[in-house]
Amino acid sequence: MAQICFWGVGKMGLPMASHLLQAGHAVAVSDPSSERLALAQNAGLALAEAGTLGQADFVFSSLPNDAALLAVGEQVAQGARPDAVYVDTSTVSLGASARVAELCQVRGVQYLRTTVSGNNKMAEAAQLTVMASGPRDAFDAAQPLLSTWGPHRFYLGDAEQARLMKLVVNLLIAQTSAMLAEGLSLGRKGGLDWQDMWQVLGASAVGSPILKAKSVQLSHRDFTPTFTVEQMIKDLDLILGAAEAVHAPLMQTAMTRQLMHAAVAQGDALDDYAAIIKAVERSAGLPTDLD
Repeated sequence: MAQICFWGVGKMGLPMASHLLQAGHAVAVSDPSSERLALAQNAGLALAEAGTLGQADFVFSSLPNDAALLAVGEQVAQGARPDAVYVDTSTVSLGASARVAELCQVRGVQYLRTTVSGNNKMAEAAQLTVMASGPRDAFDAAQPLLSTWGPHRFYLGDAEQARLMKLVVNLLIAQTSAMLAEGLSLGRKGGLDWQDMWQVLGASAVGSPILKAKSVQLSHRDFTPTFTVEQMIKDLDLILGAAEAVHAPLMQTAMTRQLMHAAVAQGDALDDYAAIIKAVERSAGLPTDLD
């Protein structure tokens, strides 16, 4: 049984921490939100105390941005045991992650970048895809824990490869929504029925897992968020920043980012990122209410 300190029990962090607990490990959690901590307690998770960090075999974190990672990473580097493994699952910039790696290396803490692909529903169902990079022995030690999150785990290298791979995956997810926005708007403009289009697309050569998953809601014009427009803009900023650093031209991705901002301007910031469908529909003079 591992002693685990888990920072950040949001929509992704809470189910991941719960799976670790259900696998028989001792898990204590920390979060700035009292509401999230109450939910964690209801799930049977203990709250971290003053000495929890220094006693942990593994420290996990699921954080919203670079600033949060840098703040938590500094605390982990200062307070964790020198032989502990720090496993961060956040979607952040390669630069911020590299800075945390430097802090951990000075203190002898092994730092495993462990990004995940999947939404909160997939996290709850233990169907995440795990992408890891960092010390190979840290990955091997963490494997039994990571296996509680989903069936697929990939080791990608000894540095920031997992961060970049997550951005590649999210680029393709964002671009899928842009593809749907244009294709579905064309179909509607030409007189095709909304639900008919979804049935055909799901059975066609373009019926990818992400398209089929989105069709469950979107075929009924349900834009309840699994990942909001604002959250996707944050990821697109990270993607375009990574591309600029290596001089990779991402023209279509830059245009998709502009569509996301159009959705924000039109009042859809907190809808699912697929709300850029509505932004394109409006540009085509189509109503967004089909009732």
